[in-house]
Amino acid sequence: MIVFDQVSKRYGAYQALSELSFSAPKGQVLGLLGQNGAGKTTAMNILTGCLAPSSGKVSIGGFDLLAQPREAKRLLGYLPEQAPLYDEMTVRAYLRFACELKEVQRSAIPKHIAQIGEKTGLNDVMDRKIGNLSKGYRQRVGFAQALCGSPEVIVLDEPTVGLDPRQSSEMRGLVKALSGEHTVLFSSHILSEVQSICDRIIILHHGRIICDSALQALRQGERRLRAVVACGEGMLLPRLRQLKSVKYVQVERLSEAGTTQVVLTAEGDAPVERELFTLLSGLQTPILRLSPVEDSLEEIFLRATGDAG
Repeated sequence: MIVFDQVSKRYGAYQALSELSFSAPKGQVLGLLGQNGAGKTTAMNILTGCLAPSSGKVSIGGFDLLAQPREAKRLLGYLPEQAPLYDEMTVRAYLRFACELKEVQRSAIPKHIAQIGEKTGLNDVMDRKIGNLSKGYRQRVGFAQALCGSPEVIVLDEPTVGLDPRQSSEMRGLVKALSGEHTVLFSSHILSEVQSICDRIIILHHGRIICDSALQALRQGERRLRAVVACGEGMLLPRLRQLKSVKYVQVERLSEAGTTQVVLTAEGDAPVERELFTLLSGLQTPILRLSPVEDSLEEIFLRATGDAG
């Protein structure tokens, strides 16, 4: 549904994006990550037609965004970080206005608004002025306008910014409900949120893609195990570092006397458990606990951007 083909963007001498290429199929929730200045906002502005690329091409549903803007934008719904709301309008009037802009057939608009209101939990406030709504409801209204016209692609830029934990959870639920029916491009600084919602992530760094992978695949390259062993560091650590399967050994401090807690990093298919048990059996040293360690998206992100310099 979304295709970026060698897209670059320059602001004078500053290169914001460099030959960005990726695609997202129908039904996928794609997380777009990056540090401030990485190019996320520029990429989203180009996708939504707010900016033109300096070179390259963007298409939505097979329509070139520059050559066929009307057809491409008809397939697109957008919720920017600051929702484009009109405080003096009621929710119903505002959504009707959005439907008209999206060229929804006039006779179908009332039913369409009712369906969107049901999805977003707005039916009880349809006739209230937007200016009198809470932050959470205002964000729902912004989300609802992105759904007007039943677009196949939804772009969400920081949709939970400024919301309390309950409102953020409700917004995540709305996003999850879109998966399968819509292609969703989701940008957020809250990495745990991206981890809970997205099927795949792209990490931008200095305008380039440094990581493009399904979340599950990110964790398959390496494995980490946490082990608690009933012996001191002095005897244990040199031997652990000699194991063929172990790439890194990280010591974690424990209050239990006479024990050592370590995190072992190994290749995904390496027989590290077998080597560890063989070592400890030879040393006649019991292992008290052994458990897998799953990297958080924050750790993956920091490692990727750190390695990229």
